[in-house]
Amino acid sequence: MSELLKEEPLVLGDKSYQTVTDEVCGVLESFPTKKWYVAFGISSAIMMMGFALIGYMLIKGVGLSGIRSPVNWGMMIVTFVFWVGIGHAGTLISAILFLCKQNWRTAINRSAEAMTIFAVICAGIFPLIHTGRPWYSIYWLFPYPNQMGPLWVNFRSPLIWDVFAVSTYFTISLVFWYTGLVPDLATVRDRAKHWFRKRVYGLLALGWRGSGRGWSHYEICYLILAGIATPLVLSVHSVVSFDFAIAIVPGWHTTIFPPYFVAGAIFSGFAMVITLLVIAREVFNLKEYITMQHLDNMNKVILATGMLVGLAYATEFFIAWYSGVPYERFIFIERAMGEYYAWAYWIMVTCNVVSPQFFWFRACRRNIVLMFILSIFVNIGMWFERFVIVVTSLSQDFLPSSWRYFALSPWDYGVLLGSFGLFFTLFLLFVRFLPMIAMAEVKSVMPSPDSKGGRHD
Repeated sequence: MSELLKEEPLVLGDKSYQTVTDEVCGVLESFPTKKWYVAFGISSAIMMMGFALIGYMLIKGVGLSGIRSPVNWGMMIVTFVFWVGIGHAGTLISAILFLCKQNWRTAINRSAEAMTIFAVICAGIFPLIHTGRPWYSIYWLFPYPNQMGPLWVNFRSPLIWDVFAVSTYFTISLVFWYTGLVPDLATVRDRAKHWFRKRVYGLLALGWRGSGRGWSHYEICYLILAGIATPLVLSVHSVVSFDFAIAIVPGWHTTIFPPYFVAGAIFSGFAMVITLLVIAREVFNLKEYITMQHLDNMNKVILATGMLVGLAYATEFFIAWYSGVPYERFIFIERAMGEYYAWAYWIMVTCNVVSPQFFWFRACRRNIVLMFILSIFVNIGMWFERFVIVVTSLSQDFLPSSWRYFALSPWDYGVLLGSFGLFFTLFLLFVRFLPMIAMAEVKSVMPSPDSKGGRHD
């Protein structure tokens, strides 16, 4: 992997450390552009529409969604798994590549980490909606101390596993992201001219002064957090996959789900990072920081994980045949050639297996327009993957008399769109108020400062 992901120095020309600071902080210190206002207005309007639909749905009942027996896991759980998967690329880029000493991560890790936080926030909304009455469900998800002793939750429930796994992942990712921000927040604090900005960034910088002792403690802390975060990449989506794998429902009861889900999560997460960074490098003129080599390396990861996902699809069919279980065989034949959901299956295969094959060619990996389109296709395909897994298995279970076709309602489409509005609203606020390039880390891998500049913050 280290040979494939080439270590190529940042194309910064003869820029000094001070120039890097000026250009990255300049985005925060200038007034937002019209493009930013337009994008923020659209995304926030979509977000508010989504929250309005959620509020009305909670008042009237989740029957407004497409959830019907036997498909009692509808769009909410599909989208929950989708957003949890999106959040995996941030931890992989930040923690695993950091431990592997892959310096090309430095210009993209901050945005990927932020994407992780926002994706997990979006994911956490959907199980609460799915319960129908979240003010009651929360009561049963955590130990409740009462006069008769602690009322413990049912630890055999996959819903409880998700609560612990996702909340742990969110907490560690948030601390890891914030720790990396501290030196850059101190830089923004020292450059701030308005007293309010200086006060706010000073509070967030935790008194950072950039001393040798401070840097020593910071690097040890960052290394420890990277070591803690690394197992989460494998564990969190494995736990989410257990929601399905422990069931006896045909199409779910398989041991391939944990590695299959992890590969798919990294696959979709890197695709979303590509989508965001292509826009960011063009809008904020960051082409010398988010270089073509960064995008090329990420496209190689998408190609590798895409082939793993394709292998998982093929393995599922082989195991369904090899197991000799007629229910398993029936479900997989129906997925691929059935009357009702074959369209969703082949959208999934086309987007997830066929489209990444363009990245075998270097010209395709370095074509901005093509990689942007393919990254969107990948995430469309990954949403359909979760849709196929959830819906096809539940809509045609063991009892033919209970079979029923599942279709999303207009409310489902609105809430799904609203989650994307929330995600992009949070990301636009992030790029407006926090440095999206890790200045301290970029400076640490620059070839050398110019003879006049020295190291400036």
